[in-house]
Amino acid sequence: MKTRLSAAGATLLALLVTVLAFGQPAHAAAGFSVAGGKLYDANGTEFIMRGVNHAHTWYPQQTSSFADVKALGANTVRVVLSSGDRWTRNTNADVANVISLCKANRLICVLEVHDTTGYGEQSGAITLDRAVDYWLSLADVLAGQERYVIVNIGNEPYGNQNYASWATDNANAIKRLRAGGLTHTIMVDAPNWGQDWSFTMRDNAASVFAADPARNTVFSIHMYGVFDTAAEISDYLGRFRTAGLPIVVGEFGFNHSDGNPDEDAILAYSQANGIGWLGWSWSGNGGGVEYLDLATNFNPASLTDWGQRLFNGANGIRQTAREASVFGGTPPPTTPPPTTPPPTTPPPTTPPPTGGCTATYTVTNQWQGGFQGEVRVTAGARAITGWTAGWTFANGQRVTQSWNVALSSSGTTVSARNTDYNGRLAAGASASFGFLGSWTGTNSLPAVSCTAS
Repeated sequence: MKTRLSAAGATLLALLVTVLAFGQPAHAAAGFSVAGGKLYDANGTEFIMRGVNHAHTWYPQQTSSFADVKALGANTVRVVLSSGDRWTRNTNADVANVISLCKANRLICVLEVHDTTGYGEQSGAITLDRAVDYWLSLADVLAGQERYVIVNIGNEPYGNQNYASWATDNANAIKRLRAGGLTHTIMVDAPNWGQDWSFTMRDNAASVFAADPARNTVFSIHMYGVFDTAAEISDYLGRFRTAGLPIVVGEFGFNHSDGNPDEDAILAYSQANGIGWLGWSWSGNGGGVEYLDLATNFNPASLTDWGQRLFNGANGIRQTAREASVFGGTPPPTTPPPTTPPPTTPPPTTPPPTGGCTATYTVTNQWQGGFQGEVRVTAGARAITGWTAGWTFANGQRVTQSWNVALSSSGTTVSARNTDYNGRLAAGASASFGFLGSWTGTNSLPAVSCTAS
């Protein structure tokens, strides 16, 4: 059980030392890199994680989950693996397949070893040094995947006891990984079951970062009951921002046995400050925390309330996720995985071509009083540099939220303009954007116009 203890604020001199003093490297063309407290992909484009955790090691047969979370808009998946010490070992071939599934679905893969969870307090938990043995045994699988894979050394590597060596152990683990030839970005979890109520990671992150010869380490905080107020969330994350050290929320939920985290504040602060996050977890939770499932029985058409909040709510995945540029710069698809639609779902309509592009309006999901829509814009015979789609609702429908588009409404008239990353389309190429809306009585499909520039 994760426990909050009252602790006086420790001095932050080590944390506040500017990262520039450590000699930040230039962006590494081989893979992800860190500079100025931010994560950059291999093209030198800033990358902000918006994704979920997936318990692959306990549900290895659920390989469709990668496509499912991608179809819901995620750009990253954190994959639970086992070294074989507490659960069945994920073999080199299995890990290679996981990486392949991530790449096929244009997801960045954060791989973590779960056997370290609660070391020092949890019986059977392994050391970070033992976790490094596992990563080095995967060296042949990980080599060449630096553009797509981030290595999370060990999940929640200390409980609420015997965590004083966190900084030394992580520094040594990073050095061993680098000496063993791993050039990937490394992710480091906090102690105290990931929640760092002792501020051990907060106050020693600078020294751990400096111990990495590549200066390519990211820190991960898990936010559950310890982070139940907006003030605690902004203070913790803000101190890393002030120090120029990279931080992500590697796990969080909307509720927990140790308290009620403020998920709205986590999402809002992260979005306002360019901080990545990964919600826990896709499906398959047990032990009394089944409520943390984002999807029921791994079914993407059966999102839980938590799943709806994380994927479709304010500052959620659909609204904020941007696909890593190493996949070619195409934004994430917004169409949910194929399901049998309810009888009330109207079929899509495709209007006649106008100008240099066409637009297709589809209702992808519908429920009493609300619906989810998608518009796909397709360039004509020539490449275009931008587009604007528009329509007028006939039955009083209203757009309440949108993603991958700059959308405005005036009464029943809607105008949707491309963003800076999906306006340029080759001849015949398409870009999609999505939205949530409300309706009463009838939800008929409007005719959509498209104008290219």
